[in-house]
Amino acid sequence: MRSSTLYKVLAALMVLMATALVVTYTTALGTLALPLRAQVPCGVAAGFGIGIVAAIMGVAGGELLIPTIVLLFGQDIKTAGSLSLLVSLPTMLVAFARYSRDGSFAVLGRNVRFTMVMAAGSVAGAVLGGLLLGAFPDVVLIPVLAVILLLSAVKLVRHD
Repeated sequence: MRSSTLYKVLAALMVLMATALVVTYTTALGTLALPLRAQVPCGVAAGFGIGIVAAIMGVAGGELLIPTIVLLFGQDIKTAGSLSLLVSLPTMLVAFARYSRDGSFAVLGRNVRFTMVMAAGSVAGAVLGGLLLGAFPDVVLIPVLAVILLLSAVKLVRHD
């Protein structure tokens, strides 16, 4: 599959997830509320697909994990964010192992200052976000996540 096609497919998926998130929180439709016997295979399939996307795009997959956890498993957005971090950890470890073997990390050596500044900001943001966890209700977080998904979709479509 050509890169431009892949980006458009991923962008469409993000728009679909943003729409589904907003619809489930603004209507009586709600989440899928699948029984456990359906949650397990759906979770494995979703995790497999998100893992592929994460590996191809070089991301942890949180932008897809959080909506998936909310929509498929009916978790609130805060719980989904925490579960996303936990699920992303093994994904990132596998990605680190793969990228370190093929020399893809050479770019890190050329961007040490940027990497350190971003890492410091990410750690500080995670600490602050953890402290503010109860300060923002789902009614605020869901639209914010939907906007982030839509902006990411626009960026993917415009990617060269």
